[in-house]
Amino acid sequence: MDKDLILKLLISPPVAFIVFMVLLTLGYIFIRKRAAKGLDHPEKYLPYSGGQNIPPVEVRLSYEAFFRISLLFGIAHVAVLVLATLSLGKGLHWPGLLFLAGISISALVLSRTK
Repeated sequence: MDKDLILKLLISPPVAFIVFMVLLTLGYIFIRKRAAKGLDHPEKYLPYSGGQNIPPVEVRLSYEAFFRISLLFGIAHVAVLVLATLSLGKGLHWPGLLFLAGISISALVLSRTK
């Protein structure tokens, strides 16, 4: 086979995914066999807070607050995607800055609490 064909096959997304999944699985098995054995400590799954035992505080978001936060994260992700794909050509940074200003205003409005 041609070297270029083999390289193109290896870097194709499905083949690369399978290769990395096999490597990660083998690494997981290798590390799990060498991990310390024993029972889990009861405080293992508690959040670390600098050695202090802070009781958890129950926070309930209203539907309005939840959708405002989710919309904020959605806008932020789309903004990063758009800004990452902008051309770096000469003089083409102004549309990106205008877009960033608009996204900043949107984020400011969505982050305001009532």
